[in-house]
Amino acid sequence: MSVGQVIKCIREERGLTQSRFAHELYVTQQALSRWEQGTAEPSIDMIRLISIRFDVPMARLMEMPANGFCQSCAMPFRGSEDRGTEADGARNGDYCRYCYDNGGFLQDYVDSDELIAECAPMMAESCHIDVEQAEDYMSALLPTLKRWRHEA
Repeated sequence: MSVGQVIKCIREERGLTQSRFAHELYVTQQALSRWEQGTAEPSIDMIRLISIRFDVPMARLMEMPANGFCQSCAMPFRGSEDRGTEADGARNGDYCRYCYDNGGFLQDYVDSDELIAECAPMMAESCHIDVEQAEDYMSALLPTLKRWRHEA
């Protein structure tokens, strides 16, 4: 589901008109209409505002993949081989193989900012986006992930 479709669902779930929903976000009804129609996309800052204002998880708004994503770096899981492993060799359900292997984290980042600096270029390449977009995406999503929730 696209971000515009999700925004429309959120608006409709709350029984709000486009005009009222737009007013709550300090944008025009026309801007909201373009998002819902898919002819424009809200900025990452607007997605954050929608998340906060309407108490919606960032992951719901950000077109997260059906196979899930790493709860440390937010890298999408494309297949089971992307998941890390436990000490017994079983695939871990939460963390990718770049963050977690053999039952432990591979890197001991001081905080999520350090992880973003290290991983955004790899995510940008993997997801075919620019590094700034990857940094924005990660900075918005990481505080909601298992590994980083304690920081928030």
